[in-house]
Amino acid sequence: MLYSILIYGSEAAAAGWAPEVEDEMLERHTDLRDELQAAGRLGTVLRLMPDTATTVRHAGAAHPLVTDGPFAETKEQLMGIYIVECESLEEARHAARRLDFEGGVFEIRPVTWYDPGVIAPRIPQV
Repeated sequence: MLYSILIYGSEAAAAGWAPEVEDEMLERHTDLRDELQAAGRLGTVLRLMPDTATTVRHAGAAHPLVTDGPFAETKEQLMGIYIVECESLEEARHAARRLDFEGGVFEIRPVTWYDPGVIAPRIPQV
């Protein structure tokens, strides 16, 4: 079954990480991605750009309410997404635990393809 691992955290806290803290966290991400990729069980992995969100909320029949910033009803911001193939929810939980960082929140949900479309893979230049 496919599972999404949604990564929530404070963008401000992540921006203040010491280099060795960020390096260690990124190393754990790389280890997990390499392992899942080798097993053919890694789907899309996205790191969302900080401070660039626009939120659209239904505000009645006239017009939607549009605001700048990651202001869904949460104190943490959605920072990244993994799509992984796991045999069970417990296996998906294990993968998420390997990505843990202080203040991180990981939401795991089963997913299915709605309309996969065709987007060529690209590595963003940041």
